[in-house]
Amino acid sequence: MASTSTQIASSSSSLTPRWRYDVFLSFYGEDTRKSFIDFLHFILTQKGIIVFRDDKNLDKGKQISDELLKAIQESMYAIVVISENYAFSKWCLIELVKIVECMRDTGLTVLPIFYQVNPSYVRNQTETFAEAFTSHEKDLKVDIEMMQKWRAALREVGNISGWHVHDRHESIVVEEISRRILSGLSGNFSNVSKDFVGIESRVQEMMTLLSKGLDDVRFLGIYGMGGIGKTTLSKAIYDRVSHQFEASCFIAGIREETRSTHGLVSLKKQLIFEILAERELNIWTDHRLSRVIENRLRTKKVFIVLDDVDGEEQLEALAGSHKWFGEGSRIIITSRDRHLLNRYVDDTYEVKVLKDAEALWLFSWKAFKKPHPEENYVELSKDVVSYAQGLPLALEVFGSFLFDREMDFWIGARNLLKEKPNAKILDILKISFYGLEDMQKQLFLDIACFFRGVRRDNMRHILDSLGHYPDVNIDVLVDRSLLTISWGGLWMHDLLRKMGQQIVDCESAEEPGRRSRLWRYEDVLHVLKNNTVSVLV
Repeated sequence: MASTSTQIASSSSSLTPRWRYDVFLSFYGEDTRKSFIDFLHFILTQKGIIVFRDDKNLDKGKQISDELLKAIQESMYAIVVISENYAFSKWCLIELVKIVECMRDTGLTVLPIFYQVNPSYVRNQTETFAEAFTSHEKDLKVDIEMMQKWRAALREVGNISGWHVHDRHESIVVEEISRRILSGLSGNFSNVSKDFVGIESRVQEMMTLLSKGLDDVRFLGIYGMGGIGKTTLSKAIYDRVSHQFEASCFIAGIREETRSTHGLVSLKKQLIFEILAERELNIWTDHRLSRVIENRLRTKKVFIVLDDVDGEEQLEALAGSHKWFGEGSRIIITSRDRHLLNRYVDDTYEVKVLKDAEALWLFSWKAFKKPHPEENYVELSKDVVSYAQGLPLALEVFGSFLFDREMDFWIGARNLLKEKPNAKILDILKISFYGLEDMQKQLFLDIACFFRGVRRDNMRHILDSLGHYPDVNIDVLVDRSLLTISWGGLWMHDLLRKMGQQIVDCESAEEPGRRSRLWRYEDVLHVLKNNTVSVLV
């Protein structure tokens, strides 16, 4: 079995980008350089895509440069613009052979553009392509083996689905190509975040599900236990592909929001506003809002994430039917309830715990700010990672708690965990909570009970008046992985929120009136009816 350090090194190398260029352009200059290629190159570079374009007339040189062949190897995509006279250039054909080799060896993605030529001419080497090979046969410097490679490369590229530029507007084709490149680049980490350890393989698996039936409307479900990373995965996918759709919307915390005052009405209005950009809607009934969603979205290609769904009524209200959305739309639903998803979605994806190497990597980033433990902390780190059993939330929270701590503190924390080997993950979260200063504890409990999801800017004055010093202590909670700021709102994971609420409940297990906070409707009603409120000593 490979050592942990070897596994980490392997994982690290697989995530390290090896590309120098996003796109390599292959073209015959006399046909396209001052027209289509100029326009294509301008649009790609304008969108921030790194393009290798050789502007030298290679036919005047004696041999194709090593730099050019190396550039092909170091590119993620090769756009091959095959024009009428492309095959007359032996240097273009040498490029093409190298491109086909890299397609197999390095994973180079080839995007062919058949510029004013029929793809069948390329595959079968007819018309001007036949004339080109007749010309090459007369060249004493071209041997039979080289000719066979050129023909094979043209056949292979000619069989790849690409763009046929004939009667279409070139601007439309160029826009489609740039979107295809941007989509692929966003689907590959050029700079993988250390906080997203293990996410790439999960995203790629989800992308496979998303790509099925491109013109169909598809509902996809993501499920798994609390703290496993369902929301993280759905956000990563949303960030990568939402730009490909006419409109998009990410609705977070649906389960909890449904239980608020306005509930589903508020969520429906959010969906309508983000998709249709209509803020003022004087409609407050579920039925009428559902009709607006159904009637107005059916012609739009949309990408929607419904996060943390736990009831059938939520899905009926926000995504009642495939017919509600336009062709090519994608709806992702995250939930802990696989059975609920199975009644609605076309495919499901289970988010599983991190592998050992991934788990140690994630823990090390939080505990040491690097992808491996300090030399004297390797065994202690492995103990903690083993206890967390691959749950990302536990790894992040405990790693943050142990960051910059002395050895004795680590040993004590490790021993505390081992006293309760079968304890729930809440026990780990409580250890992080008990490491806070009192003022930070009080702020955490207030957010857990009352302010989760509220915008930070809106709550600054209230939290300040409570003596929480939010500008300082919110950042402390974020640093300890007890709180996140998402789109300006204060968010904490369900397990963290439940941990805080459990701490408050334990202040007085039997009598809610003796607790520091009343956050349940029934507890408030009990205290008011029985006049049992008292001040904690």
